[in-house]
Amino acid sequence: MIRLSYISQARQSFSDQELDGLLTVSRANNGACGVTGILFYGNKMFLQTLEGSREAVEETFKRIKKDSRHVGVRVIEKVPIDTREFEDFGMAFKRLSDREFASLVEGKPATEEETVRGQQQILDTMSRHFQQEWTKRRRYEELPTEHEDPLIRVLHKTILGAVRVLAILMTGLIILSVFDVLWTLYQRLSKPPLFLLEVSDIFAVFGAFLAVLIAIEIFINITLYLRTDVIPVRLVVATALMAVSRKVIVLDFKIIDWPFVAATGVVVLALGITYWLLGRVDENTEEMEE
Repeated sequence: MIRLSYISQARQSFSDQELDGLLTVSRANNGACGVTGILFYGNKMFLQTLEGSREAVEETFKRIKKDSRHVGVRVIEKVPIDTREFEDFGMAFKRLSDREFASLVEGKPATEEETVRGQQQILDTMSRHFQQEWTKRRRYEELPTEHEDPLIRVLHKTILGAVRVLAILMTGLIILSVFDVLWTLYQRLSKPPLFLLEVSDIFAVFGAFLAVLIAIEIFINITLYLRTDVIPVRLVVATALMAVSRKVIVLDFKIIDWPFVAATGVVVLALGITYWLLGRVDENTEEMEE
């Protein structure tokens, strides 16, 4: 693999809409050929890094050079690499204000060699800054062990220890729940008539299965408190939706009133819409990060 970085001058200023269009096409093309990288734009200048196989990067760069929307394309780095810096991005993007861009290039040496070296340093600095910002945005701790208040630090560490104990206990409960499913199924199948299930038997077996699935979801919720890359809201909603669904399955509609059924339906609908909206938010966030 290689990494190729270049700088160029835009023929005219790009609006946000024009940049969005450029990025959409770029990400589609890069995804098709396995190229990743980052693009900076500011002060009518482009700085871009491309990573991937030599053939894919060189072919992509040839296409970029032919683009009439910019001029003065200058390669500032082309080196072999073992790993990618931007493997999570089809094309990451950072827009800089004219002032930010000008402050980065201000006072750079004038000789050709020193200018190229200065441009490489600028690109490296901006790339590291972008990676740090992205990592910080993705990092989330429900119970951070680093806190300015010593008491809060101790309390968080204590709670995290309790979470680990709960995770171990929940694992044991999941195993026991699996045996309960087997036992329920055996009891229902062994009653006369043998190996035939009535509707009530099927509901009982389904209820046992869903109990296991809910226990697994709760275990995942517990362990999320030990992770730093997710916010567990969507999974909590999914667990609640599954728990309510289990309640619906085992309901005996002969003995319950219609208002209870209607209220349960409203709860299921609300949880379903919430889960869908959270999914849309996650998709939009991933697109913005790319």
